[in-house]
Amino acid sequence: MLKALSESHPIVRYAVSAIVSVIANLLAQEATVTAAPDAHLMVSIVVGTIIGFLIKYVVDKIWTFRERYTTAYGEAQRITMSGLFSVLTTLIFWAFELGFHAVWQTDFAKYLGAVIGLSIGYVLKFWLDRRHVFRESTV
Repeated sequence: MLKALSESHPIVRYAVSAIVSVIANLLAQEATVTAAPDAHLMVSIVVGTIIGFLIKYVVDKIWTFRERYTTAYGEAQRITMSGLFSVLTTLIFWAFELGFHAVWQTDFAKYLGAVIGLSIGYVLKFWLDRRHVFRESTV
């Protein structure tokens, strides 16, 4: 199964890496809430977002788009561009997560909003990454 996934279309690999990133994001949020239960809600959201971004970037570079290392400057440009696109898509994600939490006031609603927002954001980010970040990919 892993071999089949590795040989699949980049959009399939991107979806798999998005699922891994979403799980990492939510686990990081839950770990933050457990470790610091009195912290503001945004602390857990920011921690989850950072962990999710780092995992997503590395997996996408290496596995999804199979982008080769060029130079330190080229890598810095890619990370910066991906980060800027992530800010845009993170605003979508946070709007859903915070909006669901504001309306229903439950952790389940917050996480449901996060999954919906992340899903929308990742669809948009695939196209942005494919076109503007991983332009030299080998796929």
